[in-house]
Amino acid sequence: MDFQIDKTDGKARACTIKTAHSSIQTPVFMPVGTVGAVKTLDAMDLASFIQPEIILANTYHMYIRPGDEVVAKMGKLHGFTKYPKSFLTDSGGFQAFSLSKNVKIDEGGITFASHVDGSKHYFTPKKVIDIQHNLGSDIMMILDDLVALPATQERIAASIDRTTRWAQESIDYFRQRQVEGVGVEQNIFAIIQGGTDNAFREKSARELCAMDYDGFAIGGLSVGEANQDMYDTVEWTTQFMPKDKPRYLMGVGTPEDLVENVSRGVDMFDCVMPTRNARNGTLFTSFGRVNIKKAMYTTDEGPLDPECECMVCKTYSRSYLRHLYRAREITYFRLGTIHNLYYYLNLMKEMREAIIEGKFEAFKVEFYKKREVKKEAKQAFKPVSSSSS
Repeated sequence: MDFQIDKTDGKARACTIKTAHSSIQTPVFMPVGTVGAVKTLDAMDLASFIQPEIILANTYHMYIRPGDEVVAKMGKLHGFTKYPKSFLTDSGGFQAFSLSKNVKIDEGGITFASHVDGSKHYFTPKKVIDIQHNLGSDIMMILDDLVALPATQERIAASIDRTTRWAQESIDYFRQRQVEGVGVEQNIFAIIQGGTDNAFREKSARELCAMDYDGFAIGGLSVGEANQDMYDTVEWTTQFMPKDKPRYLMGVGTPEDLVENVSRGVDMFDCVMPTRNARNGTLFTSFGRVNIKKAMYTTDEGPLDPECECMVCKTYSRSYLRHLYRAREITYFRLGTIHNLYYYLNLMKEMREAIIEGKFEAFKVEFYKKREVKKEAKQAFKPVSSSSS
């Protein structure tokens, strides 16, 4: 991996990450393709309408179905999916933890039951690296001991100690395999834990960042804590992370979350929000969220977002999108997903341009100002009662 900082503006960073498959400009949002596909889209949709340089696939899901050995035989993720740019694969630990009813964590790894057929499996630090070698991702994440919040101080402390031990085992094994010729074009990130406790976050960050990783992620946030607690934790944690390596905030989030955390020095993001919300009828625009289910859009001839250049906004009306959604037409799910992902990636592009021009704070002010305009318009709107004279 080649990493360089192109410009900073305050704590906000515009960087370039070069992998074997693409050149990634940050800040970057990675669309989530959990099972090797971004829901409702294929590789041609991505290439034509979204143009991401990196997407995320999940180790747990690809291991369970179709199996990492199948993916390896079919040309690894790039050959199997026909998506030619970079892949990041999560370790699968979160899914093993959240999707299985009978999870057991010991010093060696995580025992879990498949959510598909109930079969028992055991993830160890080395096992998840072997799986990701088969998947051929450009960036792999290590196995960590995830803690659901709220948690006791004792449980968080144990999580950090175990995560550090697993991290050392992981990096030693990964570098050893590279010497042997396996995974030489792959990169590996560690995951900082610690809840919202500053002392725990500092401890985890210092221990992990002393190791020979290609980048570092902040995990265990956006799990129900208040937004400000998340922002404060990120701001505290980034000061202990290397300036010359990528910083990745996992599973975050709303457009507001992206702006706030870029201003705190984060480079990389992923979240299911734009794709999942699209399928549920919530579409993101420059002026905030649009609930396309609402009757107010029945005869609305305007584009979803007048400032958006995506093919959906340039082609279809809000009226048509509402009709498709209410008819449960499959076409809607594709169009909604294309728009939301385009919006997210364009937001990152705009932030990058603002950082390079030294105008990030002005960008941030304008970003929120547009949302206030919509909020004020909503508050000013008072429907007339049909019984009034």
